[in-house]
Amino acid sequence: MPNIKSAKKRVKVNASKAAANKSRKSNLKTIIKKADTACTAGAADKTEAVRLAIKRVDQACAKGLMHKNKAARKKSQLAKMLNAAK
Repeated sequence: MPNIKSAKKRVKVNASKAAANKSRKSNLKTIIKKADTACTAGAADKTEAVRLAIKRVDQACAKGLMHKNKAARKKSQLAKMLNAAK
């Protein structure tokens, strides 16, 4: 446990930011899974689901939640899935 006041504050801030990032990552994974299942199941709204997933991946990349190369790879995979489903 830290003794210095600023170190104590950093522990609190890091914990709250980790919780927020965990929530955001979980939400992103859920949206990507929904797009995946929409494509594989042949749902009528698969284009909209993939569009939303790509938008959220871009937002996660902009916020620093995801590396830019991972974001590009994920967007490419989503587009490939959508094209295969059509």
